[in-house]
Amino acid sequence: MRTQTSGNGAYWVHGYIRLYAEHSLTVVVWVRYRRPVQMRNVRKTRESNRQAEPSLPDDVQQRAEAVRSLFGASADVVVRTYVAPNAERPVAATFHVDGMVDADLLARCVTGPLAVAVQAYSGADCGAPFNMPASAFHSPDVRRISNVGEAAGMAIRGHTIVILEGDSAMLVSNTAAVIGRVIEEPTTESTVRGSKEGFVENLRTNTALIRRSIADPRLRVEEMSIGRTAHTRVATLHVDGIVNSMVLTEVRERLAMIDVDALHESGHLEELIEDAPYSIFPTMMRTERPDRAAGALLEGRVVLVVDGTPFVLIVPVTFTMFLTTSEDYFERFPLGTLARLLRVVAFALSMLLPALYVAVTTFHQEALPTPLMLSIAAQREGIPFPAVFEALIMELTFEVVREAGIRLPRLVGPAVSIVGVLVLGDAAIRSGLVSPIMVIVVAGTGVASFATPSFSMAIGARLLRFAFLFLSAALGLYGIAIGVFAFLAHLTAMESFGVPFMAPLAPVVPSDLKDSVVRAPWWAIRRRPESVRPVDSRRARGEERR
Repeated sequence: MRTQTSGNGAYWVHGYIRLYAEHSLTVVVWVRYRRPVQMRNVRKTRESNRQAEPSLPDDVQQRAEAVRSLFGASADVVVRTYVAPNAERPVAATFHVDGMVDADLLARCVTGPLAVAVQAYSGADCGAPFNMPASAFHSPDVRRISNVGEAAGMAIRGHTIVILEGDSAMLVSNTAAVIGRVIEEPTTESTVRGSKEGFVENLRTNTALIRRSIADPRLRVEEMSIGRTAHTRVATLHVDGIVNSMVLTEVRERLAMIDVDALHESGHLEELIEDAPYSIFPTMMRTERPDRAAGALLEGRVVLVVDGTPFVLIVPVTFTMFLTTSEDYFERFPLGTLARLLRVVAFALSMLLPALYVAVTTFHQEALPTPLMLSIAAQREGIPFPAVFEALIMELTFEVVREAGIRLPRLVGPAVSIVGVLVLGDAAIRSGLVSPIMVIVVAGTGVASFATPSFSMAIGARLLRFAFLFLSAALGLYGIAIGVFAFLAHLTAMESFGVPFMAPLAPVVPSDLKDSVVRAPWWAIRRRPESVRPVDSRRARGEERR
């Protein structure tokens, strides 16, 4: 009886183990092949949509109306027909979207030559169809297409569609108007020394700025359209012969997986393809500076440019890149190294300074000198709240004032934020709600957070500030130590397109330490970052200076 029970128990245990193994294998297979399956489904949907495109009718008027029907009764859609002197029906038609085309360019390159050719046509006499070669248009960019949906998409981008009698295809001429602001200094990445050019909202202008910085034919620009409705153009830039093929393939696969209605900003693209979607720290870098994007390309990274936004994305990235600026490379290396070390210290203070104050004043008074401790105790005399609530009130007030300063109009925003902070801080001290030392701590924390070059990385530090504050209130310095260990473990476990996020610090890459927290002189940095695994790792050749 015992043997039978034991055998049944072993049988059931064996069954559970086998079931767990099968399900685990299923989960692993699903995780491993989830992206390719989704990518194939997206491709099948796109192919079916292309196959469902209606065929073009033979009549010019009917073909023009077939293209116009895709826009319905839109008032900005303009269709013009051209009738020859001896013909009874139109022999040509043009189609464009008003406001998206350059009127002068349209008249000079398309409608003008077409009207002259139609007036000279005598098809009724000779019976020949009206054929006008693409070379007759005064435009260097003339293509032939036969897909109605593609023609409508080209018209939205500012192209003019030309329909000719006797030609089954349609001619597309680029008459797009330049809509957007001029090239000016970046607003989020200002520098004292260096280029004053910044990206704009036009994709072609942005790629031209990068192309001008890297005058090498190996610079590749790949474009694709993302979005079922908006059809936003996204350009992928890399330098052939430097970028790792595995990183480039990963970027292409993730972009091909995207299936959304619209893509209006690079932040949408970042959230769709990032490695750690639940992390408060970014795994992709955004920049407004063409020189920084060009430097990333020469290191073997990939740049993503989204039409309609001045912020381009850089992948893969590491943690130390968020603490660097373009000016670090323009100044001499001692100044660049000092600036980076100051940013590291400022980043740590922006997270830990209020927590350290609460932990020391609440649990570890013996860590402070006696005169300082007596001064803090005298300032806190009469304060009705504990140190943690005092810090929490001031931090929340500071965050509200900072957010209000950002959302207010540009002319009154800085004034309101500065006056608000001064008035609120002075009133809080006089009313006895907070101590003067707490105002100093909060102000120092705010100034330290502004020293972080990357705004997205600074947001993560702002959020962790409150977590460390509660840990210090509960466990003191031990809670801060636990939080720091968890923070470092989280960053070490993250990756950016296959590259360890904490490289070259964890794992340690000795050759990349020359351009991490410190910056070695240019003549000493002879290799590209090994963590990115570039094909050509040699940045410069020659003997090092001694």
